[in-house]
Order: sequence, then C-alpha cells, then structure tokens
Amino acid sequence: MSRVFTVPSTNLMGRGCLNDVAPFIQELGLKKAFVVTDKFLNSNGIADKVLSVLAASEIETVVYDDVNPNPTTKNVHDGLAFYQESGCDFIVSIGGGSPQDAAKAIGIVATNGGHIREYEGVAMSKNKSVPIVAVNTTAGTSSEYTINYVITDEERQVKMVMVDRNSLVTISVNDPELMVDKPAALTAATGMDALTHAIEAIVTPGAYPVTDATALASVEIIFNYLPRAVKDGHDIEAREQMVYVMFLAGMAFNNAGLGFVHAMAHQLGGVYDLPHGVCNAMLLPIVERENAKRDPKKFRAIAKAIGIEVNGKTDEECADAVIEAITALSKEVGIPSKLSELGVNEVDVNKLADNALKDVCAPGNPFQPTKDEVIAMFKEII
Repeated sequence: MSRVFTVPSTNLMGRGCLNDVAPFIQELGLKKAFVVTDKFLNSNGIADKVLSVLAASEIETVVYDDVNPNPTTKNVHDGLAFYQESGCDFIVSIGGGSPQDAAKAIGIVATNGGHIREYEGVAMSKNKSVPIVAVNTTAGTSSEYTINYVITDEERQVKMVMVDRNSLVTISVNDPELMVDKPAALTAATGMDALTHAIEAIVTPGAYPVTDATALASVEIIFNYLPRAVKDGHDIEAREQMVYVMFLAGMAFNNAGLGFVHAMAHQLGGVYDLPHGVCNAMLLPIVERENAKRDPKKFRAIAKAIGIEVNGKTDEECADAVIEAITALSKEVGIPSKLSELGVNEVDVNKLADNALKDVCAPGNPFQPTKDEVIAMFKEII
C-alpha cells in the first residue's frame, strides 16, 4: 500500500530561529507580507519581533489583527478583502492555531474564490494557497505545518474542518523564544492538544510505522516536559522540547488522521467558543477508554512511551494505565475536570452529538459510536 507523507518543504525550529527566516523568504522572491495575527499578539510585543526581522531585510508588511480565538467566517472574509486591497504577494501568520487557521483560509479563498464554507471537508480546493510563512507562538496546535485548518461558521455554530494539501504553508517557524511568556493555562491547553494529536494518530486505523514513530516520541517528551513548561514558562529547555513535541505529533496526525476526540471537541468550540486544547484534554481519556474496549493492543506502545512498566501486563491493563496517566497529567497541569465549569450543560448534547457524528475527523476513529454513545461520552464530563 502506497503512503504519502506531507509536511512543508522548509521548517525552522529551535531557539532564535526566527532570526534566520528572512533569507528563505527572499529566495522565493517575495516582497510584501500580509501579516495575520490577533490584537493581543499585536499589542504585547510578539508581533513586533517578527515585523522587526522582516523590516531589517526590507520586506514590507501590512497587518491584519482581527482574528478571534476561534476564527470565524467573518474574520476570514474581512481579512481576504484587506489582503486583496493591500498589494501583498504572501502571507505571514503570527500566533497559535487561530491566526494560523485564519491565514490558511484567507490563502485558499484568495486563490480559489468563493466563500470559505465551500471548502469544508477533504480536498475541496483546486489551487494552492497564497505562499504562507507561518510563525508559531504556541506549542500544540501544529496548524502551522499541517494540512488541516478549522473555521467557525457563526450561523450554524459549527467548526468547519478543512483537510487540504493546498493549504500547506511554505515555511514554518517554531522559535521557543516566542513562547516563554505564554500563560500557564495556555501552555497546558496547547500541550494537551499535542498529546491528543499524538494519541489519536496512534490509535487510528490510518496509522503506519512512520506516524507511529513520530507520535510515540511526542508522547514520551510531553510527559517529561509539559509539566515543567507549565510550572515555569521561562524554562527554555522545556519550551524547546515542546516545540519538538508539536512538530512530531503534527507530522503524525497530518499523515495518519485524527478521531472522535477532535470530532467532539470541535462541537464544543463551535457552540460554546471554548479553547480547543482544553476540550481535547477533557475528552481524551473518555474517548480512549471506549477505543481501548474495542482495540486495546495499541495502548501497550503508548504505555511504554509514557514510562509505564508493561511486562506482565495485558493490553487491557496497559490501556487502563495509559488512561489513568492522561487523567493525572491533565490534573497536574490544571485542566478543568467538568465541562459544567466552562458553561456547558446537557441542553445542547443532542446538537453536539449530531454534529460530532458529521465531523470530518470522525471516520478516523477506531470505531464509529452511535449517537447515544456520543451523548453518553459528553454527559460523562458535563
């Protein structure tokens, strides 16, 4: 069976790598950047660091900073109109998953036309995006170099998931020095998002040896370094290791797929505008417990990566140990235990379940739950 392994052609990683990006841009003949970010990053000095690097190499910039924490169709089309008026020839995205997703959506509609809703699903565009240089500022989403992006349709209260190789960025930049001032809660949420990517990529039927290798390496590093990064945001070694985690987990799910944790988490984000990483973290042990009932053998490798002794244990016992370890890690880094703490109630569970069953990530799960089973999983943590 043939496989296709997709990542951007150029990926800068490690301390200070932002300072190395300009020559790569110049090699491509790009002159004027349309910068997509959010108001917080544009006001706290992070965006200025990127703009300074570009200015030093005489790369012009125009800034669009109206991206929401869960980017919307309005964000995309407002940005698109601004881009089309700006005379820019490429996009620079600065931020975590939200600016990255918005930039990819703008890039796709700019070269393909129409409305962003038309690109929901798998491989819905015909033309490659505008060139994008993705400067990431959080260690978790992997949006800066995967083929996935997510945009909220405000009218339907649905997170639209797009899986499209044409959205792949041209250059990704992951400099841990841009991440040191991130709050502990954001560090925890994005780190648990990366863990979800890794574990879903392992248990999905789409996994194969290359994706297993990168995902398992990611799991091992997360358990060793995420608590450190949450405890001390200026622990640059932990921050740098979390950059590698994100890259490894992203390579895995970008090529193997995801599952029902993401299918359910997307709905919580769409209806309640909740942080994606927090939703993933809360749902991960719930969904994986159900997955393990059907196919526990893959959890043995995950247990070994975490550092759990597997000799003498059955696959089922390894799966139980993995789920306990995930739950303990979530608690250690401060993830809420109940969705009711975030304003979720049972009134919306039918809608949440219906939309989760239609989510583009759902087919990647090891089993396909019924609507009643999805409702039960939601209710378990409400």
